Amino acid sequence: MDDQQIIVLDPAGSDRHGEDAALRARGPAARVDVLGVPAWAVTDPALLKQLLTDSRISKDPHQHWPLFPEQIVGKWPLALWVAVRNMFTAYGADHRRLRRLVSPAFTARRVQALSARIEEVTNGLLDDLAATPPGEPADLRARFAYPLPIQVIGHLMGLPEDAIGDFRGAVDAVFATTLTPEEATANTEKLYGLLAGLVAAKRAAPAADLTSTLIASRDVEGDGSRLSEQELLDTLLLVISAGYETTVNLLDQAVTALLSHPDQLAAVRDGRAEWSTVVEEALRWEAPVPHLPMRFATEDIALPTGETIKAGDAILASYSAAGRHPALHGPTAEEFDLSRPSSEHLAFGHGVHFCLGAPLARMEAEIALRGLFTRFPDLALAVPPHELRPQGSFLANGHKEVPALLGRDARS
Repeated sequence: MDDQQIIVLDPAGSDRHGEDAALRARGPAARVDVLGVPAWAVTDPALLKQLLTDSRISKDPHQHWPLFPEQIVGKWPLALWVAVRNMFTAYGADHRRLRRLVSPAFTARRVQALSARIEEVTNGLLDDLAATPPGEPADLRARFAYPLPIQVIGHLMGLPEDAIGDFRGAVDAVFATTLTPEEATANTEKLYGLLAGLVAAKRAAPAADLTSTLIASRDVEGDGSRLSEQELLDTLLLVISAGYETTVNLLDQAVTALLSHPDQLAAVRDGRAEWSTVVEEALRWEAPVPHLPMRFATEDIALPTGETIKAGDAILASYSAAGRHPALHGPTAEEFDLSRPSSEHLAFGHGVHFCLGAPLARMEAEIALRGLFTRFPDLALAVPPHELRPQGSFLANGHKEVPALLGRDARS
């Protein structure tokens, strides 16, 4: 492998768009260094969709990644992303079994049933924002984008109120890409301690929540499809982390996109664009998870460029680069435009691993954005858009803070 052809991903994600452009310039797939681990970053939307549905692509490192576990566990900061035993990393029949156990919680009926809770949480957060002293900036990421999704997933999973903060901190560290292997390992131990405590509490006092349902599928003898103890913990980890972190970034980016594009915000206020369109365009324009690790080739796969992804090579789904790819959205792909004919994106994945929680995330975002911009019609960023600081990760696409001036409260 020629080192000159490898793009080293910036752990701090300091120039997301520049890095994505460099990846696209290398062709449909580019060789990258992911915190010291080699991989192929796939940025072309057509190729990415093809690979995400290709039976020669696995998510199970135990079977299909030669570097695992000797060169990964305890040595690579992102080891947890591939070491977990849940539907995120499962392959074939195992994936179908694990997904089948979780999917009933995300049916259209059950997701819709959460709308009242989402409205309640949203209104409470808006009331809190309205108490901000006039002229004082409010951090919309910390006070709105963050607490809404974690409270909703906490309700769904039955997380104890006093544990939500600990879970939030540990999950945030899972998405960090600037930790040392030692720091990442320590966070993993902390996270499993929290999960074990949650399971113990729900075993002692089951409730009408998804955690209790999953524990029952672990503890009740059945047809052999039940969860193992490790699968139980890792499935809880997946639903809790994926259930809020991505939605935080979706809200963050949608709010900042509208506030930095007043013409687009005016189109929504005038009824020329729907809130659902805002959500989809925000997902395309700023994918909440820029790169998703990892997938693995089970055999050699020829690329259109004549290169070959070799059996055992790791593959990174580069959703942010794909979302702005000119092959899909033409010369205006870099623009936030609610009038474009299609905001097609892959931010929730594609194929059998398509995000189960996508309908919930979309509903949360629509309710939250509509409420925020209705309650505060004069909402404005407190700093120029270019002064907003990136979160500092290539796995999470948001800002460190989103300071905003609320203006008048429409209810006051």
